[in-house]
Amino acid sequence: MKGLFGKYAVIGVVVLLIGLAVLARLLPHPANFAPVAAVAIFGGAVLPRRLAVITPLLAMVVSDVIIGVYDWRIMCTVWACYAVTAYVSNCVLKKPTVVRGMALTLVVSTFFFVVTNLAVWAASGMYAHTWQGLGDCYYMALPFFRNTVFSDVLYTVLLFAAWRLALLAATRTWVRFGGMVHRV
Repeated sequence: MKGLFGKYAVIGVVVLLIGLAVLARLLPHPANFAPVAAVAIFGGAVLPRRLAVITPLLAMVVSDVIIGVYDWRIMCTVWACYAVTAYVSNCVLKKPTVVRGMALTLVVSTFFFVVTNLAVWAASGMYAHTWQGLGDCYYMALPFFRNTVFSDVLYTVLLFAAWRLALLAATRTWVRFGGMVHRV
């Protein structure tokens, strides 16, 4: 992306993505319905790797400080999931396609569900440390998984669609013809 628009555009995209994620987490919303995974997926596709990983992490740190911190083991697991998502997206979506993007989004949603609920089971004390307790943890988290998948797909589609429209608008040229300006 840097070669296409320059470093200021890259910084602008990072700031917009962080702002979107923080704002969406602060405004009232259904549980687990936030654009952070989509920011990590999209950032991984369009930003340099280091910025792609840092962007969702900064969004989480800022919003968690405002919302309130929770068990550090679970919080670090959530943050690590977003960092891994951005890194994998940077590798998988070098040349993004709709199929790759949607497949990655569903894999990321599932990965987040499995890993973070394992952390909740292991660290929170809410569930017995037995196979039954682990099963209960995943069962009780299913409504959150539905919201995670829906929000990840929705926000990922919206971010890539907005990006595509921005690219189309930026690459159009304007010409003067007969005293009037026309878009080519």
